[in-house]
Amino acid sequence: MGKRIKSLTPRLEEFIENQKIFFVATAMKTGNINLSPKGLDTLKILNSKEVIWLNLTGSGNETATHLLHQNRMTIRFCAFEGNPLILRLYGNAVVYHPRDNEFREYSKHFPNIPGSRQIIKLNIELVQTSCGFGVPLMEYKGNRTLLKDFAENKGEDGINQYWQDKNTKSLDGHETGIFQKN
Repeated sequence: MGKRIKSLTPRLEEFIENQKIFFVATAMKTGNINLSPKGLDTLKILNSKEVIWLNLTGSGNETATHLLHQNRMTIRFCAFEGNPLILRLYGNAVVYHPRDNEFREYSKHFPNIPGSRQIIKLNIELVQTSCGFGVPLMEYKGNRTLLKDFAENKGEDGINQYWQDKNTKSLDGHETGIFQKN
């Protein structure tokens, strides 16, 4: 049923490009594990060993915090339509903020989405597929606009204040690095 390979194949790349949702998992040695659903047009394949993900403003900033301490990350996709498949990308990740040159370079791959907070690059070490036979069939009806609307209504100054109020510390009290200078 499942396979382990070292990099993405063209078939798996096509699968990723057709997904409407993916999940990001990170953890430090101790404390809470973070598993977040992601959507919109926020994940791009650079090549068979690298993907980038545009992290948008949210109620927390756990992924960035975890990656400062443990750079391991898993991205998971599962087919809710069509043939069943679960796909996991395991690897090491790095966080780029708007202050970083890499953020500006990689941001060219994404649409301009208000509230863009970080770009995270995953260097893939292992690709795992599994059957997905137990994943339900679900119909995609469209993207929600609430996150985009929230960021547009806040404006740049409002988003920066929101980051200050809600995104500088993790659930476990660790710094997220959102305003930290390199």
